[in-house]
Amino acid sequence: MTGGRTGGTGVADVVVVRRDRAAPTGWTTVVRLLGLLPGHWACHPEVDQDRVVLRIELAGATDASAVRRAVSCVLADTALRGWTEER
Repeated sequence: MTGGRTGGTGVADVVVVRRDRAAPTGWTTVVRLLGLLPGHWACHPEVDQDRVVLRIELAGATDASAVRRAVSCVLADTALRGWTEER
């Protein structure tokens, strides 16, 4: 995950990659990721077969460390087995 500022808005980029070819592709995985992350987060996904990038807007209590904790918890879900965060 990388943090940055764009146009005055803070963002956290989360990159997850498929490490197991038996795992579902990125298009299925992005739906699962978005479904398990907090619904009030503004997320802008970029999806490829083996890679998903989520650009999450940071606002209020949502900071880069909160995003990191949430993503770690989400990736522990068995539905996302075979996917890992790229650091």
